[in-house]
Amino acid sequence: MSLPTPYYDDGRGIQIFLGDCREYLPHLPKVDLVLTDPPYGIGEANGKNKTRGLLAQATDYGVSDWDNKPVDDDVMLLTLGAGDRLIVWGGNYYSHLLKGGPGWLVWDKQINGDFADCELAWTNLPQAIRLKQLMWNGMLREGKEARYHPTAKPLKLMMWAISQADKHGENGTILDPFMGSGTTLRAAKDLGRKCIGIELEEKYAEIAARRLGQEVLDL
Repeated sequence: MSLPTPYYDDGRGIQIFLGDCREYLPHLPKVDLVLTDPPYGIGEANGKNKTRGLLAQATDYGVSDWDNKPVDDDVMLLTLGAGDRLIVWGGNYYSHLLKGGPGWLVWDKQINGDFADCELAWTNLPQAIRLKQLMWNGMLREGKEARYHPTAKPLKLMMWAISQADKHGENGTILDPFMGSGTTLRAAKDLGRKCIGIELEEKYAEIAARRLGQEVLDL
């Protein structure tokens, strides 16, 4: 299989492919860094966030089934083989596939509620555990960054994750096989890196393309 025409290509090394990443991953060249946030199987795409709007009306992201179960093991293994350096948010949900190591990243969301206080990223980086404090609690978000996706990560968080990988070698090309609304790609663009994103749902691929068309940080 040859790769199809990208859904989006900025001509400077940022590309989006639309479809199931298991169809694309075997045909992509190995990248420097895989930075991704795969579905965990916690059902956030089923409109759960709409019940959490206590101080303001919650955003309606629609209802979908992509987060009804974790990513299949074969797809995660393809993902883990796609790059030299690996950062997988929600790695605690895939511990049966991941080798032990010291380099976990911890995101302290500075919240109190039904969401977890922190989120974890498994990495293969040879470093100590690192912590990032960044508020992300409904409408209470540092910098009031727009949120386009029910399980979105902050742009600053993804830029910080890239900076952690940068300590261990050049990360000229980054891959996110579970791209969502494109935060990894936006972070890569703002840092002057090449990046490939793969997304199953066209509505999020379109949002990502619009974000990448902006020439300034969307913070």
